[in-house]
Amino acid sequence: MYKIFVGLAAIVWMGVIFLLSAQPATESNELSKGITEYIIKIVEMVHPGAELNIWINNNEVRGHAHFATYLVLGILVMLILRSMGIRVIQRMGLALFLCVLYAVFDEIHQIFSPGRGIQLKDVFVDSIGASVGIILVCVIGWIGRRGKLARS
Repeated sequence: MYKIFVGLAAIVWMGVIFLLSAQPATESNELSKGITEYIIKIVEMVHPGAELNIWINNNEVRGHAHFATYLVLGILVMLILRSMGIRVIQRMGLALFLCVLYAVFDEIHQIFSPGRGIQLKDVFVDSIGASVGIILVCVIGWIGRRGKLARS
């Protein structure tokens, strides 16, 4: 049951990435601009008088979105591979390979969306996000194993 749940979660997440990449540039920019405006409102509530520029911050939000999206994908791919019994080092390498491959595929896919194109910088940010997700799964697993050993 766990394998099915994690597998479906990964497929759904990849579908979300695919659909977001299929948006024309204008729709994608409006979505991220709306998120940026929301973040700015929250920051201004916490820190009144903060000097924030929506255009500069919009690019930062887009970069962080790439990072976070692939961080989640890295976690999900690691969980699938762990459920298959693949050894940790092999799992890490395979997970990173699959995530980077999907990031490249995603950028190529954007060529077919109006106003969008390939951004190698995005593949780099996606790869870093996936790497952090992969490492996070390993660290949490290591902490969990150490806790089990200490209790026994």
